[in-house]
Amino acid sequence: MKVLVNISRVLVGILFIFSGFIKLNDPLGFSYKLQEYFSPDVLNIPFLEPYALMISVFVVVFEVVLGVFLLIGYKPKFTVWSLMAMMVFFTFLTFYAAYFEKVKDCGCFGDFLKLEPWETFWKDVVLLVLIIILFIGVKYIAPLYGRLTTTILALLSFILSLGFGYHVLMHLPVFDFRAYKIGNNIKEGMSIPEDAPKPLVEYYWTFNINGAEQTITTKGAYPDVDGDFVGVDTKVIREGYQPPVVDFSIESEDENLVDEFLNEEKLIIVVSYGLEFIEREGALKLKALQKEAREKGYKIIGLTASGESEKQRIKAAYGLDFEFYLCDEKALKTVVRSNPGILELDKGTVKQKVHWNDLEDLKL
Repeated sequence: MKVLVNISRVLVGILFIFSGFIKLNDPLGFSYKLQEYFSPDVLNIPFLEPYALMISVFVVVFEVVLGVFLLIGYKPKFTVWSLMAMMVFFTFLTFYAAYFEKVKDCGCFGDFLKLEPWETFWKDVVLLVLIIILFIGVKYIAPLYGRLTTTILALLSFILSLGFGYHVLMHLPVFDFRAYKIGNNIKEGMSIPEDAPKPLVEYYWTFNINGAEQTITTKGAYPDVDGDFVGVDTKVIREGYQPPVVDFSIESEDENLVDEFLNEEKLIIVVSYGLEFIEREGALKLKALQKEAREKGYKIIGLTASGESEKQRIKAAYGLDFEFYLCDEKALKTVVRSNPGILELDKGTVKQKVHWNDLEDLKL
């Protein structure tokens, strides 16, 4: 049992620190995933959606801290009980999401690693088994150092985790694993290779044959059946190739201008997923940005999911005269974790990306 406990202790501790740190690198992204869980279509607790960011920071900091506590042996009973409570909850949550096909990606490892719902559930089951071993053998979890040293390390883990989370919220994630990171080309990210795997879809055709309904399965072709057609259902058996960049657009009222703008050599894009939520301090900096950009030969545009009235209100309020185009809100939240956020593009390649707090660091 002592050997099992020590093996479980190392595995659980390292995995909690790693998983927590990945999410701590992007707590805003994890809060978007929590909002998805809280939505009426999943857990139906929408009253928690406004608190998603606060809950996100608490969960990821607590996850990292628990991993450190376990490895150094700080307050073993509290640590193991906390780990058990957290894993029971998340195992239920991932089972619910997988069984009812509510959420495609749990967000356990942020954008670093995408897991299928059932992969996430079984990962949690394995973790839960390891934590049960720790729960049974908690007496074998001894501190690695003296009481004072252990307490100092525990306190440092909390302070450093909280400080790192605050830093990335006020700037941008230190490590960017998304398709819009600096150096990536958005046009290339939207393309689908000719030899890319195609989705495998089954079609379930229902016919009324001699007064009785019968269902015939095909891979898409309309069946040759002597009967009256009733309806058809489909099921995706295997997903096809999914390009890294989806739902990205630059739309006016009449057309999608994404190809035109992604061929511009000097383009500044101001991203605000919702102008009604734009940070005032950030919006105040945009007038000076538009002036400098134009003086140096850049074209400047905005991207938002907000409607026309909100666009006009913001432009009038902050003295902006560049055009805001339409793009999907979820896509814009993925592009940059800031409202507003600013990108410099060269023929679709992301050259610079900054939080509005760091606008002074944008080199034109």
